[in-house]
Amino acid sequence: MKTGIVLDQRYMNHDPGARHPERPERIGVLLDGALERANVTHVEPRPASGDDITLVHGEGHFEQVARTQGLPHFAFDADTPVSSRSFETACLAAGGVLALLDAVMAGTVRNGFAAVRPPGHHAERDRAMGFCLFNNVAIGAAHLRARHGLERVLIVDWDVHHGNGTQHVFARDPGALYVSLHRYPFYPGTGALDEIGSGDGAGFTVNLPFPGGFGDAEYAEAFATVIEPIALAYAPEFVLISAGFDPHRRDPLGGMEVSEAGFAAMARTLIGVAERVAGGRCVAVLEGGYDLRATRDSARAVLDQLCGEPQPTPPPSPPSHARPILDAVRRLQGAFWKF
Repeated sequence: MKTGIVLDQRYMNHDPGARHPERPERIGVLLDGALERANVTHVEPRPASGDDITLVHGEGHFEQVARTQGLPHFAFDADTPVSSRSFETACLAAGGVLALLDAVMAGTVRNGFAAVRPPGHHAERDRAMGFCLFNNVAIGAAHLRARHGLERVLIVDWDVHHGNGTQHVFARDPGALYVSLHRYPFYPGTGALDEIGSGDGAGFTVNLPFPGGFGDAEYAEAFATVIEPIALAYAPEFVLISAGFDPHRRDPLGGMEVSEAGFAAMARTLIGVAERVAGGRCVAVLEGGYDLRATRDSARAVLDQLCGEPQPTPPPSPPSHARPILDAVRRLQGAFWKF
């Protein structure tokens, strides 16, 4: 089977304004053939319905975003302005993810990459924030469980910013294991080590808060010693990736040192988890990433891994400095997972 991709010029219709980092050109650089492959097939996005979006978000939030349709200017906060077509674009972003998940579940594609915008992982149940209107990955996870009957979905978020919205949605829910690697302290201020979920969801939130400057070596060690063991123990039926490319060394906002090969290595690990326990079902969804070249090249590297291409050799990097943080994660999470 081929790898599915969602990529559509209509994702450029959300315009947060001049000089905003989450700009339409983030999709434009992917429309020039960078993601074309012989073994890739395009999946047509559909607009998510209100019923789809309210699997995660409150009806009031959905209606609030819908009321911005046609308005030339509106802002949910200083970071999250919208334009007249932002609502329809956000519905198409969530729906593009759902269309790809349905294609994987139907067996028409093996796995996939959803190059959608606006991003989603900061959007909480009743709040748009951090460039995000609807939480695309959280809606996807809820869809897999409500519409396809899955019981365990793994979400790994390697965006440089903590996915407070995704954590907020699933904090009490063991049906979704949320793992986040992110710079900390940093926007949005959440994602501390001791945020592990609550109630029945205790232990199903795993935060790896990294200082600025970490790169390929630290991320690789985190995947090998924390994320892969937990993921295999959880045995998800589907693997979702919040694929933000703002940890890239060229990103103007991130302050991290990850390379394209580093993103490929992370993707390869998660694809391997999916192949071992989830029938190969794995979908990556675009989140952040604000250097256009870095976003293009990193998306291409992840897509290559989904297509089964050889893993590239990462450039030389200093030894990992992540051991103290990862030891602390293992001590805290040891009450729930065996390492």
